[in-house]
Amino acid sequence: MITGKWYFRAGVEYERYDFHGTDNGLPDHLQAASTHLALEYVVKDFAGASIEIDPGVFFQDNATWDAVDIPGKAYVTFTLKKDTIFAVVAVGWGLYQKPAVAPGGGIIWLFNDKLRLQAVFPRPALIYQPNDDWEFRVTGELNATSFRTDDVLTTERKLQLHDAIVQYSEYRAGLQVGYLGFKPFRIIAGAGITLRRNFDFFRAEQSKRTDPAPYIRIAAEARF
Repeated sequence: MITGKWYFRAGVEYERYDFHGTDNGLPDHLQAASTHLALEYVVKDFAGASIEIDPGVFFQDNATWDAVDIPGKAYVTFTLKKDTIFAVVAVGWGLYQKPAVAPGGGIIWLFNDKLRLQAVFPRPALIYQPNDDWEFRVTGELNATSFRTDDVLTTERKLQLHDAIVQYSEYRAGLQVGYLGFKPFRIIAGAGITLRRNFDFFRAEQSKRTDPAPYIRIAAEARF
């Protein structure tokens, strides 16, 4: 806590996408190592406003200087119905993102102390929290992250690139379980299906969409 209801949040993250079994010349994996730095205004255990930057390196195999990016996001909530319905207005940005600045937002509806709907783009979810230790989610998600690739030599002659930026995006739907009993840690396990996956080499005006695929997610978070 900084003062009053203002909090500073910091953390680190390593993320990796693996695309095993591909022989089309597209990257078979992408990875990122980043730091999360956020300033939040917290009301009733929820961030009513936040600004966050996530500087890091986003790459295929070589973590070079030209793979460094500083993506970020900011949002603010407004009360539509006291203690029940809230509107969220958000924006995200990144040096290698297309577009460089993109809007987001939606509605948060608190049905009761245990059930809430976060119909907020790009990560809508229906959340049931029966007690302080367990959390269950039905989730939808649009992930879009840009990476610096190495050699991309596909089976199509028009898509032969070196040291290019790719914006990888995917639409997901699934179920997620979180356990919060090991404070300050939060253990997360989830599974579902990736409905759409797209590799967009937008600077070269080339893109490639691939088939749907299942996914699993296992993560551990900590807040101090």
